[in-house]
Order: sequence, then C-alpha cells, then structure tokens
Amino acid sequence: MTSSKVTDAKATDAPEEGYERGLGSRQVQMIAIGGAIGVGLFMGAGANIAKAGPSIILMYALAGVVIFFIMRALGELLLYRPVSGSFAEYAREFLGPFFGFVTGWTYWLMWVVTGMAELTAAAIYIHFWFPDIPQWVSALVFLVVLFGVNLISVKIFGEVEFWFSMIKVTAIIGMIVIGLGVLTLGFSDAGDTATVSNLWSHDGFFPNGIGSSLMTLQGVMFAYLAVELVGVTAGESENPEKTLPKAINTLPWRIIVFYVGALLVILSVVKWTEFSAGESPFVHAFGKIGIPLAAGIVNFVVLTAALSSCNSGMYSTGRMLRDLAANSEAPQAFGKLNARRTPAVGIAVSVALMGIGVVLNYVVPEKAFLYVTSVATAAGIWTWMMILVSHIRYRAAVDAGRLRASSFPAPGGALFSWVALLFLIGVTCMIAYDKDARVCLYVAAGWAVALGIGWAILKSRNPQLTERRGDPELEKVG
Repeated sequence: MTSSKVTDAKATDAPEEGYERGLGSRQVQMIAIGGAIGVGLFMGAGANIAKAGPSIILMYALAGVVIFFIMRALGELLLYRPVSGSFAEYAREFLGPFFGFVTGWTYWLMWVVTGMAELTAAAIYIHFWFPDIPQWVSALVFLVVLFGVNLISVKIFGEVEFWFSMIKVTAIIGMIVIGLGVLTLGFSDAGDTATVSNLWSHDGFFPNGIGSSLMTLQGVMFAYLAVELVGVTAGESENPEKTLPKAINTLPWRIIVFYVGALLVILSVVKWTEFSAGESPFVHAFGKIGIPLAAGIVNFVVLTAALSSCNSGMYSTGRMLRDLAANSEAPQAFGKLNARRTPAVGIAVSVALMGIGVVLNYVVPEKAFLYVTSVATAAGIWTWMMILVSHIRYRAAVDAGRLRASSFPAPGGALFSWVALLFLIGVTCMIAYDKDARVCLYVAAGWAVALGIGWAILKSRNPQLTERRGDPELEKVG
C-alpha cells in the first residue's frame, strides 16, 4: 500500500468527529503544564522522601527524562494523525485491534482509578480545615461538582482546568521564591536550620541506599501520569499542529522547575527526616517556615491540584469510551454526544465507577491512596509502553517508505523509545518486588483476564474486529 493511500484512509477515519474544537492554545498549554503538577508531587512525594531522602530529587529527574522520551514519541504520532483516542488508535493501527482494545480500556481504567486517588487526596486536604468531616463525604461532594462541570461543554472544562493549573503553577513558583528567600536571607522560623547542606548532611544523599531510592520509582512515575493527557485533547484543539509541539517541547522546563527545583528548595529548607507518608511535604515545610496562613494556603493549592487531576480524568475517560464505541469495542451508547457535544453517557459511567473511591474512603481511609495509586501506575505504564511500541513500529514503516513522515519527528528516531521501554520494564519489576505496591499486579492480572474474555465475546459477535485497520505491510515490520 502506498503512503498516499494510507494517508487518505486515515483522513476519512475520524472517531473524534462531532467534537467541538473548543480548546484554544491558552487552554491546551495550561492543561499540559498542569498535567505535570498533581497529587503525586504534592502528596505522594512525602512517602517517597521518607524512603529515599534527598536522592528523591534524582529519581524525579531520571523519570522526567524518560517521560520526555515518551512524550516526544507521542508527539510524532500526534502530528502524523491527531485523533482524540490517540493511544488506543495508534495501538490499533500499529499493533492490531486487540491492542487498541486493551489500551483503550486500560487507559480508561487508569483515569477512573486516578480519579479515586485524587478524590481521596482532596478529602484528606479538607481534613486540614475540617477534621470532623468524614473523608467519604468530601470525596462525594467533589465527585458530583466536577461531574457537572464536565457535562456542560469542553470550553467550560478547558476554562476550569486553565484556572486550576494557573493556581498550581503560580503557587509552585511562589513556593520556590519563598524557599530561596529563607535559604539566602535566613528569615522565618526555619531560617536558622535552612541550608543546602541538608541535602547531604543527614546520612548522605542516599541515606537508605541506592536500592531504596530506586524502589520509589513506581511512586515517582505516578506523579507524571497526566502528562500524556495533551494527546487526548488533539481532537478538540483549535490548532493541534501548532499547540501540541509547543506543549510537548516545554515539558523539560516544567520538570526542572516544578519537580527538581521545588524539591531542591523544600529539602534544603527542611531536612528530609521530618517528612512522612500521608502528608504533603509542601504543607509541612511552609507550616515550619511560620508564615501566617502559609500552611493553609499551600493546602488550598494542593487541594486544587487534586481536583484538577480528577477533572481531567473525567474528561479523558469519556473521550476514550467514545473512541472504543466508535470501533465497536464498547457499547454504542458510549459513542453518543449530548446537545453540548460532550460524551455524557461515557462520563456518567466513569463517574459512577469513580464513586468506588468514595466507598474506599469509607471502608479503608488510611490505605485508600496507596491502593489506587498502585493500580493507576500499572495502567499508566501499560499505556506508555503502547505509545513507545507504536512509535517504534511507526518509525520502521516510515523508514521503509510506507507511511508519510510526521512534521514533529522525535530526536534519535526510535532509539530513545527503546530506552524508555526498557526503563518501564525495569519499573514494573520493582513494583513486583515491593510487597506494598505489587497489589496492582494482582489487579492487572484480573483485568487482563476480564479483557481477554471481553475480546473473545466481541470477536464471536463481530469477526471483522480482528482486521487491522492500518497498513497491512506493518504485519511485516519488526
């Protein structure tokens, strides 16, 4: 099949057709920025610091490099063919319908479970001000409010997400500036003990050993889970050819500032031994600095971060279910848009399942966050692996002259996709070794069985599902 024929075939295949292109450059950029700042940093970093000490900074930097490789691979695919159900569509085209089916449903699961994590975190943050309110009550209220936001229109979603992200970005920059002020000028209650030497003077940079530091990578990867969300916005962006490359290319700066920079300052102001799991290191640090209302302000910011991520989760789950329905891999009801051109049925089903997070906050409030973040991380790793493998096969097809080259090629071709893929496999092995985190692999095994049964049922009803929709020559690409 010639590349022109392939291109024409793709032009007519638009599962995102019917969406409103209501996300402007301003909103896409801020969604991309906000996607790199979530509860995994604001809350999850506390447990990671307790395990790894100051070396957690290196772990976030290392993971950030791999995430950039993943996003450049995704960027090349997006500019080859921008579609709303991007990850599932590329897996479907380059690996076959079964992998598209698995990837779509797994990405949907990731965001449903992430939504549970964010609801849990938001409920914990509310405890800061109102300790008598049960976690499950706060989680339920936030679930209902954000559901309403997502039903109205994509423009409202984009605007809410813009301001959520703006708060996070402004706050982190403010935290860094204040922290630098404490370090250089010595003001506040923490000024006497704040020093850069806190990074190595308490049992060294790797206080618990390199092995303990590496074991935090599964938690660190959870912090980056939302960065690929920019790919889901492709079908509703006003000018994806311009906005998507810009959003992806600014990722390294976001990682340097928001992760590496913020943690460098926090761990210099307060020694790492004072942080613990279950609390935000940012809230703790600014409480110690002693600035009036600082801890409360930071708590508001991290609450905003949790709600932002949950809001994004509702957005993406509805779009992924619609993509699955468009490919006859989910009930057709999920493919319907309401009068405001949002996939209301898919969002409603996802929100109903996010309600399980409310139940977890009622039954096991102390372990709810650990359980859901572990499962979300496993689902996210699968999604990233599918992006990388799809990119590797796409580059092989381009090099063979069967597909047109993307206008946004990843540096190094497929080389860095292979590096990132090996890294993710290593993280998966670490998850299997960690007795607390490996619960997600048990869930993954059950999920794989459920998907296998679902695929068998779909094949029996519609044998055409097994036909590859992309270039048949890709079957020969190694």
